[in-house]
Amino acid sequence: MKILTFSGATPAEALKKAQLEVGEEAMLIETREVQKKSLGKSALYEIVVGVEEHTIPKTKAKIEEPLMKQRPLAQKSSDVLYNISEAAKQISKIAEVTEEERAPRHAPIRESEDLKRIKEEIEKLGDKVKLIQNMFWSEKSPKTTAAIPPEFAEIYRLAQQSGMDQGHLDEIMHLTLEHMPSKMRESSETVKRYFQVLMRKMIPVRMETSPKPGGKKVIMLVGPTGVGKTTSIAKLAARFSYLLEKKYKVGLVVLDTYRIGAVEQLMQYARMMKLGIETVVDPPEFSSALNALRYSDYILIDTMGSSPYDKGKIEKIYECLRDNNTDYSVDVVLVMPSSIKYDDLKATYENFAPLGIDTMMFTKLDETRGFGNIFSLVYETKVPISYFSVGQEVPEDLVVATSDFLVECLMNGFGKGENV
Repeated sequence: MKILTFSGATPAEALKKAQLEVGEEAMLIETREVQKKSLGKSALYEIVVGVEEHTIPKTKAKIEEPLMKQRPLAQKSSDVLYNISEAAKQISKIAEVTEEERAPRHAPIRESEDLKRIKEEIEKLGDKVKLIQNMFWSEKSPKTTAAIPPEFAEIYRLAQQSGMDQGHLDEIMHLTLEHMPSKMRESSETVKRYFQVLMRKMIPVRMETSPKPGGKKVIMLVGPTGVGKTTSIAKLAARFSYLLEKKYKVGLVVLDTYRIGAVEQLMQYARMMKLGIETVVDPPEFSSALNALRYSDYILIDTMGSSPYDKGKIEKIYECLRDNNTDYSVDVVLVMPSSIKYDDLKATYENFAPLGIDTMMFTKLDETRGFGNIFSLVYETKVPISYFSVGQEVPEDLVVATSDFLVECLMNGFGKGENV
């Protein structure tokens, strides 16, 4: 066997050189970092391969197409994952050796040639998988001085594709590497479980509590146009008045008099559930509406939808809260869709923040695939989540927020009926 060494700025580049020179039959012996990347110097990696001399191609014309061509990084990432998957399938197929193919029990303890060959093939494929993981991680991982195990590649990819802010992802990766026991780094599955536990602890949620005896809860939903505030009000009203162990008295207040359709929709819900409802046109009427519903255990307030940048409408909601001369404390819930990117969620929060946001509610979970944007917002603002709206059905599609629910969606996606 001939031992050859190839070098490159990345393991991928070194691998390409090896494949161009000796083809795909070479056995990977070692991958090492010779020179770390520094100011003015690029990193240098070496791979050592062994190849039978008779398998070395005579001319480059006979060489098969390399495993990875030089492509843009985004396209290369998908190729890496594809090849990991293909290699794993090959390992599984080769490992399916029946008992009949093994030597009989009464035979001398001696490996057959076929079994030796199978073991060698499995080792080769295992080396390929590890090399591909290392290449993927070295090019996509956060910049850190700590050694990054290849098992972290899967969890990093999942979190990055979820829409999580890059800075938050890198910070959590550093925390994971700093505190994770070394024994748990042996497989991607244990890394994933630890990462999930860490994220659960970083997600603030507001547990649902009932009104105290003789007291009441006043909940105001605010947020942009079209996020589902009116439907969410109906879901909450049905939950408090019919679905809990105790059936509470619920009253509704409508500030959204700009949209006749929204008022009519909520009035229809009120008639169906036999709930009291009050409308408010000007801020001075707000306190009178609350007093008119003083018999209620819950008072739910629907507000006019507006662009996050429409300061006038947000100011009018603020005036209602400011002029509230009742003894009732108003819990302000910011309602936002889960289907917009993190930067837009953050801008929406910042523009509604002067109202004094107590909790957040996220809607349209059935219309998105990524949930890292939600994680990043609550991680950044430290404002707890109270509810998730997971569809249009009233009252079924409402979930009381838990950190377990959000992390499950983030890591494994949302499936209606599966996560609830």
